[in-house]
Amino acid sequence: MRIVSLTCSNTEIVCALGCAEMLVGVDDHSDFPADVVADLPRVGPDLGVDPEKVAALEPDLVLASLTVPGHEKVVAAIEDAGLPYVAPRPQSLADVARDVRDIAVRLGVAERGEEVAASMQEAFDVLRREGEETAALAAGRAPASIMVQWWPKPVIAPGRASWAHDLLELVGATHPLAEEAVESRPLEDEEVAALRPDAFVLAWCGVEPHKVRPDVVRSNPTFGDLPAIREDHVYCVPEAWLGRPSPRLVHGARALREVVAGIAGAPVRPALRDPRLWRQGLDG
Repeated sequence: MRIVSLTCSNTEIVCALGCAEMLVGVDDHSDFPADVVADLPRVGPDLGVDPEKVAALEPDLVLASLTVPGHEKVVAAIEDAGLPYVAPRPQSLADVARDVRDIAVRLGVAERGEEVAASMQEAFDVLRREGEETAALAAGRAPASIMVQWWPKPVIAPGRASWAHDLLELVGATHPLAEEAVESRPLEDEEVAALRPDAFVLAWCGVEPHKVRPDVVRSNPTFGDLPAIREDHVYCVPEAWLGRPSPRLVHGARALREVVAGIAGAPVRPALRDPRLWRQGLDG
């Protein structure tokens, strides 16, 4: 079977299913596993995929997406080209597991899909129990409010209709837009300040983790009076672990668990404080 993947998350799912050899092309941003994607033909950036390049690879299935505004145009171009495709739009962790299983079925490895989904759920269950234990020890105190930043200017943060909401909830935290039924939305700096998050987690989309600049947040005068800034609870988690609906969300959940512990005064791995250390590579 010949597969072309148009997003990092789909590429990672295919490889997690043990089907890397089926990939005949990927989008420009797919970077994991590095040894798999290094020599594969590229068909353009996720929002600028060239349907002619995709068609030239003669795929049996194109794995597209509807997770980011603008993806619908790519999907329309793939459909107009008459190519067989699937375009998931996960909003929750349950949706991510569903998509893993669905892709596995389409690739003829349904059993492996069940195994990958079960492995993810097992890891999440462990983290949820740890989060519940932390909450019990902190009885009477509100869960830490953590603002995940998908982008800094303007700040773009996830809402309730996002797997990031589920990840924060399972580690015993909450976030400023937890009651808003949106996938994400932009916020003015003054609105961020009014929401008074206890911590920032920078997971800037499309930015290599070691190039994220926490000083942009720390030096923002509008944020100067926030607990997150006064107590220096500014953390950097690779977007590859939080922004991609793939099995690597497990790594993101573990990083968020460290952030929750860090807010409570526990030590965290140095790279969560200094993103330049991510240059040494990701352990995911």
